[in-house]
Amino acid sequence: MTRVVVDVMPKPEILDPQGKAVLGALPRLGFSGVTDVRQGKRFELEVAGEVTEDVLDQVRQMAETLLSNPVIEYFEVHVEADA
Repeated sequence: MTRVVVDVMPKPEILDPQGKAVLGALPRLGFSGVTDVRQGKRFELEVAGEVTEDVLDQVRQMAETLLSNPVIEYFEVHVEADA
């Protein structure tokens, strides 16, 4: 089994209230030096067999139609290296 990862993030021009809330909480918890936080989603898909370009294309279609909202989010697909 191979793991294909889809990382979904809000587009830069989209407000990220969850990220702003985390950014505001960090100094109150004693952490400094962070200037911005964006919160996203990570999907890990276990794929049977070899991960070909066709498989990656299918995962991209999954990401575009189900895992993300292309109007306000962008996504990246990559194969995770074996540990």
